[in-house]
Amino acid sequence: MNSDQARQRAEKNFKQEERARDGRKAMTEYEAQARATREKTARLKALRLAKESQAQSEEPPPNPPKFVT
Repeated sequence: MNSDQARQRAEKNFKQEERARDGRKAMTEYEAQARATREKTARLKALRLAKESQAQSEEPPPNPPKFVT
């Protein structure tokens, strides 16, 4: 094998390793974003349910009298 072929093989291996590293990094970022979205959704759902529960336990305000003109 000559030096040109060895260089090409080394470059090919390097590119494959680089793509694999980029893929792992992208997957890590994707998983972190998905986890953050799930946590935010759960927090907002809890706030909404608490607000709805509070609204159901309170009496509705009395309707103002209607004036007939």
